Amino acid sequence: MDSYRLRFARTLFFLSALLVLLTGLLATAKAGNVIAVRSWPSEENSRVTIEHDGIIRHRHFLLPNPNRLVMDLRDAPLNDILKSLENRIQPHDPFIKSARVAQFDPQTVRVVFDLRQPVSPQVFSLDPVDPYQTRLVLDVYPKTYRKAAPAAVTRTRAQQTTPFPTTSSKTTKSVNLNRRVTIAIDPGHGGEDPGALGYNGTKEKDVVLSIGRRLKRMVDAQPNMRALMTRNSDFFIPLGNRPKKARAASADLFISIHADAAASSSAHGSSVFVLSERGASSATARTLANRENASDLIGGINIKNQDSQVASVLVDMSVSGQIKQSMKLANQVLREMGKINSLHKQQVEQAAFAVLKAPDIPSILVETAFISNPDEEEKLNSASHQEAIANAIMTGIKSYFAQNPPHAR
Repeated sequence: MDSYRLRFARTLFFLSALLVLLTGLLATAKAGNVIAVRSWPSEENSRVTIEHDGIIRHRHFLLPNPNRLVMDLRDAPLNDILKSLENRIQPHDPFIKSARVAQFDPQTVRVVFDLRQPVSPQVFSLDPVDPYQTRLVLDVYPKTYRKAAPAAVTRTRAQQTTPFPTTSSKTTKSVNLNRRVTIAIDPGHGGEDPGALGYNGTKEKDVVLSIGRRLKRMVDAQPNMRALMTRNSDFFIPLGNRPKKARAASADLFISIHADAAASSSAHGSSVFVLSERGASSATARTLANRENASDLIGGINIKNQDSQVASVLVDMSVSGQIKQSMKLANQVLREMGKINSLHKQQVEQAAFAVLKAPDIPSILVETAFISNPDEEEKLNSASHQEAIANAIMTGIKSYFAQNPPHAR
């Protein structure tokens, strides 16, 4: 009996020691090293992302007088990258004034964000997706909602001070409108989501934002027209929020601007797309729609915070009438794009683009050129060609309204 008890005690001791060892090894393996930090301010909310290669336990809380937001990161070594977050906060951030990073205790790094106003924070994690590893995301929203001034007439500091090299405009004369119309301009991607990358490193998000700003300037210069930008700087907007913004502003048209990419650098030409209820018009259109619809995975959204009611409205309502009007607009824009660039397809294409699903707004997606083609990438970086693209879209819009006057509200 004593021999049995001795063997049992030895076995129990061995198993306990093994469990402690495995637990230590597992904790070491899961501990996340911070490999990148980024900051994306906008007028609606500010985002901070902490990218890491393991598991970081975290908690956050708010402190008043002065307003601060505290994030405690457990088992995350304080390295130079995490410390650099202090220098990532941008001076024009409307919500976050500054950040301080320090070792709080042996297991915890504390990040303190000094705030410009009371905020409502959301913290969530994103699983790895090319090109990112696991990301811890902090989204900071204003504590009290204040209805913003109409986006169409609000200009950011960057828009006021950044000059745009222009070429002589050859748009047609102003179309006579029976009321004021609103054009929603949607530069694709932004923030964490760079979009397609050019052969020489050009980011789609930068090119389409510049084109969108030029188009906005042209729209605002037209009598009885105003422009709404879904984003006017470098930040990410979930796909469902883009048409939601347009609907909130009672937009008459929705123009999403992109730059295509393909595995072959020889692919070239401009394209215009509308929504499809019955599947894509080609395998290429289907592939493109799938890639564009993956933006939410790359840019990163808090799934738990999505408005299911809005999503249902955008997806489930019949859009047959919208598609009919969208096709009319798309044909006018495609014709004008063909005057400044070769066309990838000679006809308007259709696919299930999530961003085009507003049921009551004619909506098109313009693929301005192939950024993966070195020649077209160079043109997309040209101020004069960006101006020509914006001008072509503007002319198409006016031609559409000349044939399809807006209905009275």
